[in-house]
Amino acid sequence: MADRRVELFVDENADPRAGTRTTGDERAMLADFLRAQRQTLELKCAGLGAELATRSVAPSALSLLGLVRHLADVERRWFRQVLAGEDAAPRFSSDDEPDGDFDGATPEVAAEAWAAWREEIAFAEDFVENAADLDVTGVDSWRGKVSLRWVIVHLIEEYARHNGHADLLRERIDGATGL
Repeated sequence: MADRRVELFVDENADPRAGTRTTGDERAMLADFLRAQRQTLELKCAGLGAELATRSVAPSALSLLGLVRHLADVERRWFRQVLAGEDAAPRFSSDDEPDGDFDGATPEVAAEAWAAWREEIAFAEDFVENAADLDVTGVDSWRGKVSLRWVIVHLIEEYARHNGHADLLRERIDGATGL
């Protein structure tokens, strides 16, 4: 029996995040930390179907599925657009629908959202692995010149913030809590 509520979400012996490096190569360590944040989002969504689209509280459009869609667009923006220089429009939001990632998060689009998220992660992981070094740069209209190192750290922060939202959303759906 768990002593604290946060220990209830995933068995520590089955936690896919357990292998995150604590020493060694900077690129590998940053990639591990980002992978662990991505896995946390996936764990928070595990076992849910239509409930993924459950909104937090009115008037917010925040939902677990919205987070998946949002983070697919975030991954796409930083790795494809900024660092790889691709002409890759966001998948779920646009100038006409800037909140389309959350507003369009209905149970019917869950499979598409997960597929997009996984595709963007695969691209990002390949980019990180094959980049000459962490000082590879791209130009962003918001931040200017950014390095791969900065993008990875920013994505770790982005996921960590949204995983906090995911904690509360999941607890609201079925009471599941924890790491």
